[in-house]
Amino acid sequence: MSKNIKKGDRVVVISGAAKGQSGAILQVQRNRGRVIVENVNLRKKHERKTQDNPEGAIIEREMPLHISNVMLQTRWDSRKSGGSSAAEAADASQTESVESKS
Repeated sequence: MSKNIKKGDRVVVISGAAKGQSGAILQVQRNRGRVIVENVNLRKKHERKTQDNPEGAIIEREMPLHISNVMLQTRWDSRKSGGSSAAEAADASQTESVESKS
């Protein structure tokens, strides 16, 4: 289990149905090995009729994801830019060699 993820961190879901979605950590459940991410893994819950809510309702709530299915946004961005920066460097060197020949 990753110990460096804490409440408020920006994360990206790396596997599952919500793959590619990102959001802030709302809650970390270390004993269960799960995290709740803002606006990710939404499920509809039926709310019982109460005095506060006399008609009842169907509300959407974030459900927990396993902690191994999320990655810090900064690490995700560095991985994505790592592969493309090598290609950009190769393109830049080709461009410089073409310009120097002209």
